[in-house]
Amino acid sequence: MTKMSKISSIQVKERGQTSWLAALFVIISALIAFYIRIRPRDSVFLENGFIRFSNDPLYHMRIVEVLLHNYPHGMFYNPLTNYPNGAYIHFGPLFDHMIALTALILGLGNPDTPLVNIIGAYFPTVLGALTVIPVYYIGKYLKDRKTGVIAAFLIAIAPGQFLSRSTIIFTDHHVAETLFSSLLMLFFLIALIEAKKRNLSLKMLQNKNKEATRPIIFAILAGLMYAAYQLTWPGAPMFGMIIVIFAAVQYTVDHLNNRSTEYLGIIGIITFIVGLLPVAPFINPDMGFSAYIYSWFHVATAFAAIFAFLYMSIVHKVLNDKRLRTAYYPIVLIATLIIGLLAMRMIAPSIFGSIAGISATIFSAKTGGFNTIGEVSSIFYHGGVFTLSSVWYNFATGFFLSLIAMVMLALSIWKDKKPEELLILVWAFIMLLAIYGQNRFAYYYSINVVVLSGYFAAKVLDMTGWKKIEDACYDKMNSIRELPGCLSKNIRIIHVLTILLLLLLVAYPSYGLAMQQSQYTSGANDYWLEALFWMEANTPDPGIDFLKIYDAPEKGKLFDYPDTVYGVMSWWDYGHEIETIARRLPNANPFQQGIGGRRNSIEEENKPGASTFFTAPSEEEATAVLEAIHPDPDKMGSRYIVSDVEMATGKFYAMASWTLDTDNYYTAVQTDQGVVTVPYERYFNSMEAKLHIFDGNGLKHYRMVHESPGTSTQGQEIGYKNVYNVLLGGNIKEDNTGYVKIFEYVEGATITGTAPAGESVTISTTISTSQGRSFTYSQTATSNGTYAFTVPYSTEGPVSGQTQFDVSPTKPYQISYGSVVEEVKVTETDVLQGNTIEV
Repeated sequence: MTKMSKISSIQVKERGQTSWLAALFVIISALIAFYIRIRPRDSVFLENGFIRFSNDPLYHMRIVEVLLHNYPHGMFYNPLTNYPNGAYIHFGPLFDHMIALTALILGLGNPDTPLVNIIGAYFPTVLGALTVIPVYYIGKYLKDRKTGVIAAFLIAIAPGQFLSRSTIIFTDHHVAETLFSSLLMLFFLIALIEAKKRNLSLKMLQNKNKEATRPIIFAILAGLMYAAYQLTWPGAPMFGMIIVIFAAVQYTVDHLNNRSTEYLGIIGIITFIVGLLPVAPFINPDMGFSAYIYSWFHVATAFAAIFAFLYMSIVHKVLNDKRLRTAYYPIVLIATLIIGLLAMRMIAPSIFGSIAGISATIFSAKTGGFNTIGEVSSIFYHGGVFTLSSVWYNFATGFFLSLIAMVMLALSIWKDKKPEELLILVWAFIMLLAIYGQNRFAYYYSINVVVLSGYFAAKVLDMTGWKKIEDACYDKMNSIRELPGCLSKNIRIIHVLTILLLLLLVAYPSYGLAMQQSQYTSGANDYWLEALFWMEANTPDPGIDFLKIYDAPEKGKLFDYPDTVYGVMSWWDYGHEIETIARRLPNANPFQQGIGGRRNSIEEENKPGASTFFTAPSEEEATAVLEAIHPDPDKMGSRYIVSDVEMATGKFYAMASWTLDTDNYYTAVQTDQGVVTVPYERYFNSMEAKLHIFDGNGLKHYRMVHESPGTSTQGQEIGYKNVYNVLLGGNIKEDNTGYVKIFEYVEGATITGTAPAGESVTISTTISTSQGRSFTYSQTATSNGTYAFTVPYSTEGPVSGQTQFDVSPTKPYQISYGSVVEEVKVTETDVLQGNTIEV
């Protein structure tokens, strides 16, 4: 046996083996990953037993709560969000069932809430640590063990979205997506290698050749992981598309080089058949062709993939049988694709539109309101300006090394034409396009980055002589006693320096960012928690069971809510917190449901929703939005409105962006610090400013019922008030108020009286808030012989069964004109029923 063939056989053997040293490195990497992800644990477990889950994880924990209450049945439709429409659960059931099943096992069949919450809090950290394992094997099967070891260590210390979405309390399905998609690609990669090595063919299957067993098993495992991935996230066919695109290129490469393609068709068809079967029972025919809910889309994409493999195999055979030029193969495939899309556009325009829309959603940069959603904006653009700051945040130097490694991989493919290398390259390239469209896919691309960085580092190590050390010590890899001696005998100073340089280049920047980013984690702050706990305890019970599983209404109909139900209007960011902590029904939620506004053009109807309510230029128009949200003309879409200082300042621009009408809310002014942009007249006329900046002063139907504590760090609120006083001649107190304010929509009591015509009449009272702060509530009107004021505050306190407000007048209303001053008391019944009081 020649030296070259000996080394080649070693590489083949190595792919099927893992030394104790590699296993040790993988275990250490997994432990490092787990440690980094639990670092913020002290800030998430509160003294009262509450766990500060972040936003979407709260929704998952609510689903888990319902699931455990009705086990094994879970909810697929939720009427308690996006009121009054409700919403289908648009992600898969598997992630929540994994948490619930773990809780049932550890809780011996009857887990209590604290145990469930602790399991939920730590669950993403465990999945994040487990992802180290498939990453190791992907690197190993791509090149060698050291590639796998380096990649495993790099994913353990990877910063950015993969880290944040696998950190303690980020109990969301994204980390499970990453794990299952990595396992899918790993098993498909192994199936590909094994099938290619054994020249897998239909004849082997017919003859029940044992050589076919291994690739078939891994193809089945790939299908099962594809099913698990789909049952975690309905958007999983994106990875099915990656595999099909890879297959099209690999079929072409094999055909041009006169190689058999049967192995590709067999493992591809098996993968997609197995991947469809577990998903089929969850298909909802009423959903039509939606990529966001389990629908015919998932059946169609699976059959399309199966057909694609079958068709590409048939084309290969027909062209070979007819002995036509090999160059015809890619031409036929491209022509088929173009003709197929054109035919679909004519025959099934809705399906074509869905596919085009999904592609645009994934791969194109966003505009308008969608551009204000952090996770769906392009990773390369911020505010329309090209930047690499987000790239560095997510990948550090690994991003740039991954690009270099792609070139290296492409050169290797050109030379050796290994299918596994092509699969990794196609996978990485498509995910690179995906992060251009949505930076949320950075948690996927992190896998590509670390594998490619491992590939790059391993290549550099090979060039400095590490390959010779591996060959010399290969037979001792599984001997703890002999390996150290062999390594010490062969390692030189150049090898040590290379490792140190690679650590500085590849690992150190990622580790530094990961340690910085893992100090804290997201979740409702203390001000929001205080306000939401207050809302749960002090507002009327909506009269709907939060633990019951409800059937979705018939298509085209609304859910049949009890008369006691009401909505809570706030910005979409806070919808899950309102539902899960306050146990109330939000109008808008973080799935971007209930936002209203426009999507494509200023010419569109400005649909009612959160954006149109908070940007409304008058109380009357804001109230019209609440009326329009509910299809029943006799009901309001919302009873309570919750605002925080972020909505009143930094997030207001996002609200306006969703309407596609952002002009004149702000203006540029010259200051000592240069030209700065400040809020202007249109902003101060908005409903959000009326509520939060002006405390609802002068509004007829909206009253503050609770105010959370404030914080001295709310500098922007003072700044906004200063701008109002200086630029617009205002006279409001320049102070920080409550971080969160809860308002209630009421009919309002109407106070009427007589006064000389032309007389300016004022009604006012002093309002004391739950934080001991006071402000003046007043309205002014010109009498035409009579006057009328509609006021929202009761001077006599709350009544049983209604809002137990702790913001109220300190004295009766005072009506004054000329030298006349009269006092008027208003009861809560007057306010709620819209009674008229004559003075």
